[in-house]
Amino acid sequence: MDMFCYQCSEALNQKGCTVKGVCGKEPDVANLLDLLIWNLKGISYWAKRARKFHITDTEVDLFVAEGLFTSITNVNFDPESIAEKIERAIEMKKRIRDKLLEKFEEKSGKKYDEDIPEPAKWESKRNLQDWINKGKNIGVFDTKNDDIRSLREFLTYGLKGIAAYADHAYILNETNDDILHFLEDGLESTIDDSLKVDDYVGLIMKTGKYAVEVMDLLDNANTSAYGNPELTQVFTGTVEGPGILVSGHDLLDLKELLEQTENAGVNVYTHGEMLPANAYPKLKKYEHLIGNYGGSWYKQQKEFSDFNGAILMTTNCIQKPLDNYKDRIFTTGLVGWPGVKHIPNRTDGKSKDFTRVIEKAKEMGSLKKREGKNIPIGFGHAQIDEFADKIIEFVKSGKIKRFFVMGGCDGRFKERGYYTELAKKLPRDAVILTAGCAKYRYNMLDFGDIEGIPRVIDAGQCNDSYSLVKTALKLKEAFNLEDINELPISYDIAWYEQKAVTVLLALLYVGVKGIRLGPVLPAFISPNVLDVLIDKFEIKPIGTVEEDLEMMLQGK
Repeated sequence: MDMFCYQCSEALNQKGCTVKGVCGKEPDVANLLDLLIWNLKGISYWAKRARKFHITDTEVDLFVAEGLFTSITNVNFDPESIAEKIERAIEMKKRIRDKLLEKFEEKSGKKYDEDIPEPAKWESKRNLQDWINKGKNIGVFDTKNDDIRSLREFLTYGLKGIAAYADHAYILNETNDDILHFLEDGLESTIDDSLKVDDYVGLIMKTGKYAVEVMDLLDNANTSAYGNPELTQVFTGTVEGPGILVSGHDLLDLKELLEQTENAGVNVYTHGEMLPANAYPKLKKYEHLIGNYGGSWYKQQKEFSDFNGAILMTTNCIQKPLDNYKDRIFTTGLVGWPGVKHIPNRTDGKSKDFTRVIEKAKEMGSLKKREGKNIPIGFGHAQIDEFADKIIEFVKSGKIKRFFVMGGCDGRFKERGYYTELAKKLPRDAVILTAGCAKYRYNMLDFGDIEGIPRVIDAGQCNDSYSLVKTALKLKEAFNLEDINELPISYDIAWYEQKAVTVLLALLYVGVKGIRLGPVLPAFISPNVLDVLIDKFEIKPIGTVEEDLEMMLQGK
């Protein structure tokens, strides 16, 4: 095999990509990312032991989170950029190791004599081809036992999602050392051959706990910086004038771009997971934030081609840029694509400089006016609180019979049409709760409302699934129930990448059972591990729309 990757739902033949990633990853990139993760495990080995001697290094901890985020599907496809991170990983590993060894010898009076695993002691000067070859030999199949391998990968992918959310929060000055330390504990466990199946199951459940905590952290970061999302009607067309299209998840990038384009004669539009930004008071106040253009990430090649302006990718979800817009797309943060212009990170507390993006938008001239409809967004937990009494009343009176949580990810496969058809077939007394780009399968359809309660309640980005969890827990309390599963809520979740794994683990941690997961079950879940999930949490694959709807309406 030239590579092996099965971390997303589009793994080839539901087994794994071995020649080239369905996402567009070349084997060299996949192997370098494997080497980066392997080195993060080595850093984590030393960091975990250093904490026993009260040694911590925030820069090291944050680097581990950043490295994990870099390896999420559709983030970084640039081998040079990834190689720089591997170099940095080796530096960080030496740094935390040396701090520990010095303290150990000082305290014990002897040399450190533990059997050190290879990821913790491996060092190498930069040689791209050597590193690619090394990465090819230390990937997923470095673990031989099928079930242990499955659990280690399940854990790692959950950690990747936590790392992404922690990184977003950190950028807004919200941190939690316990979360960062758990990332290291989890990674270190994947090179500990003394651990058994039950140990990893326990760690995966603990990952769910930290998933809830990190989504709370990011929620606090976003709402503190930009206010609580408000019920907002978002325009989905375009107006005349130069434009910049912003995709991804990073709200601070959008904020700084809005500041730099104010009174510059350039309009700004959101795309994909950036849609919810239009509901934050301190972002929507900018009159040149026109609305949202386009839909889900997998349509970007057509939508970016049709958008005659500059494009800014702030986090994951980038696809291979086509030649007809490659000269007007920019990446920033952890995103990378070979040959695409990159906006450097902030330094010395200053904003990023988006001058090149703004100049490109002006150079491209005016967009054509394009008609669009208005769609409702902004149902974060604070906004839902304002409707809570009415929702509870409607549930008690039978005006709302059932909620359907249809959040998560969107993707290319035609099987995802299931979610559109299911949404269309829901009875008029049903309400959809959603977050993440899965909503693009139905959010442009007209579902109306139930006496003022919209039938599609959009909480925001994938991390805003936290709002849906809080809503469910609030309903549980309102109805004085002991078990969250007694609520009239069915969970029919779409997944694509690792942040969706994190959201799934958060739902399992708060006790949700009976989740339907689609469009396919994860390829990294072995049959025995799947049996555990079925037995413990009643997880099930999606079936047909008709069969699933009938069962869910019966609470099954």
